[in-house]
Amino acid sequence: MVKKIQAIRGMNDCLPTQSALWQKLENAVKKVVSSYGCTEIRMPIVEMTHLFSRAIGEVTDVVEKEMYTFDDRNGDSLTLRPEGTAGCVRACIENSLIDRSEQRLWYMGPMFRHERPQKGRYRQFHQCGVEIFGLDGPDVDAELIMMTARLWQELGIDKHVRLELNSIGSLEDRASYRTALVAFLEQNIDVLDDDCKRRMHTNPLRVLDSKNSAVQAMLADAPRLSDYLSDESKQHFLGVCELLDAAGIEYRVNERLVRGLDYYNRTVFEWVTEDLGAQGTVCAGGRYDGLVEQLGGKSTPAVGFAMGLERLVLMLETLELTDVRRAVDVYMVTAGEGTMVAGLKLAENLRERIDGLRVMTHFGGGNFKKQFKRADKVGAVVALVLGENEVAEDTVVLKDLLGGTQETCKQSDVAAKLAELI
Repeated sequence: MVKKIQAIRGMNDCLPTQSALWQKLENAVKKVVSSYGCTEIRMPIVEMTHLFSRAIGEVTDVVEKEMYTFDDRNGDSLTLRPEGTAGCVRACIENSLIDRSEQRLWYMGPMFRHERPQKGRYRQFHQCGVEIFGLDGPDVDAELIMMTARLWQELGIDKHVRLELNSIGSLEDRASYRTALVAFLEQNIDVLDDDCKRRMHTNPLRVLDSKNSAVQAMLADAPRLSDYLSDESKQHFLGVCELLDAAGIEYRVNERLVRGLDYYNRTVFEWVTEDLGAQGTVCAGGRYDGLVEQLGGKSTPAVGFAMGLERLVLMLETLELTDVRRAVDVYMVTAGEGTMVAGLKLAENLRERIDGLRVMTHFGGGNFKKQFKRADKVGAVVALVLGENEVAEDTVVLKDLLGGTQETCKQSDVAAKLAELI
């Protein structure tokens, strides 16, 4: 017996029973981000490796441990994208999108990280991201957060997420803070675990979000980043907070929130939930004013976010917010000489007359009982029945599969009847 080929660990199929919920989520995302004037951009899933090492940071976990990297036949080092921002910035620079005007862009698609698979964390996962270029005020930061808040309302999960907010200041602010933080960590090195010791001199701010309880207790006495912010950074963050207050969006300032990628500055934020256990972050973002220049473009302010779609699907399932439109509206049942041709013609006519109508025609023969059983299995709302008499009389039997009623009507009237039921 030939051995079955399995999917790669951590890379999952989205089956027909799941795809309707995914489509509901994706459509909600597209609706909300488009309502803020964002337009779609699509980037390759494979990029040059040095794009990510330069953008994300050589000493981040993503670059050091998690990327799927390989050499192509020309000897170039390529990487499956682990996130979307770097590729979006590269595309904007390469295609001169941000030389003369602001850009508000969104994207959606698969990302790849070689992590230990667990609930809510996969090796292939899907993100939707929004990136805004050319605007440096606190107002755009606030509106970006408002955009995410509106999406939670659209999905019905707004009462199950909370916003955490911080400012990590400018590069200069963080340089001053880094010196003080490293000195503090060196004084308490006995408390640090191996991971924190490794990060202490390469990426010390990441020690702040350590999950080690002893480290967290020690950090209660650590220098505060907010004490090292310049007046300009403080005013920017105050502006964001005031706009969120005016919009009625609740938040908590979390001074340990630093984000895991090197390119962030000033505003950083996360939306978190208690409904997913350890994988509680469903959306994260912030400002990255230096990244465009770092990747070879002109100095351009930028801010963005990304949300994990798998985690949002898990939330919708956990909260039982999974009502979706049935996959099939109408099931065409035929039996008798010449009825299949008539059924196919009627189905095409209905698809043409009713935009978006989903009609499934029964193939493979079988009596009425078998065909109705199939109609129930696919979740159809209505069955249209064509026998030899109906074909001869130009009629059709319309059966409401949810209500159990049925009636015979002229084929010319069936579109109007369906509009009442679906």
